[in-house]
Amino acid sequence: MIAIFTDFGVQGPYLGQMRAVLLAQAPGVPVVDIFPDLPSFNVQAAAYLLPAYSQYLPDDSVSVCVVDPGVGSDRRALVVRADSRWYVGPDNGLFSILIRRAAQVQVFEITWRPEQLSNSFHGRDLFAPVAAAIARGEQPSAEAIDVNRLLIPNWPEDLMQVVYLDGYGNAVTGLRSCAVRRDAILSVGRWRCEFRPTFAEADAGIPFWYENSNGLLEIALPGADAAAVLGLAVGSVFTLDAGLYS
Repeated sequence: MIAIFTDFGVQGPYLGQMRAVLLAQAPGVPVVDIFPDLPSFNVQAAAYLLPAYSQYLPDDSVSVCVVDPGVGSDRRALVVRADSRWYVGPDNGLFSILIRRAAQVQVFEITWRPEQLSNSFHGRDLFAPVAAAIARGEQPSAEAIDVNRLLIPNWPEDLMQVVYLDGYGNAVTGLRSCAVRRDAILSVGRWRCEFRPTFAEADAGIPFWYENSNGLLEIALPGADAAAVLGLAVGSVFTLDAGLYS
């Protein structure tokens, strides 16, 4: 399986062009859009979403990961083997949280280049062909490098910010819920949110937090758009009332 994580969105030609290359060069391999609308240009948000939303992919799956505001620069192009899965994308911090949490990591700098390489679309011209080659069982031209040579920003283990707003207005955060006590009170702006296990157990009109299906803390409002009502956006910061496990 080839999985796509990108900030391209579903409008316009970019996602389709990259999928076309994957399907042409790895015929018969399913291509799945896991996260085609990561926050635009936001490498940090994507770095926290990637390990959470790729954890259920099958062994030896290949994730094409393109949040690449530095495309065309001298930043490295990478293949990462994290535990049992492959990841292809830029060396800009996108893989930093994934690498930090993995038990086994191998990193390769892609040395292969196509005959034609756009300065602005490495997702289509470079990362997709490499991902397709791996999915075919081939070894693309790449050099093993030490993980310490990568761009690893000094980001926290968990991020107490909103990193994604879904179509319902629920706010996904960069904080794993396993680190949070269930009696914790989450404060964002003037709002205070308590834990509820499910939407059905939450009171109408009262925002709450819960553990989403990928293990991240999420802020929601029953039957309503939490982002609109609470004034949330990607990057909104929240606090917890002594709610983290030590």
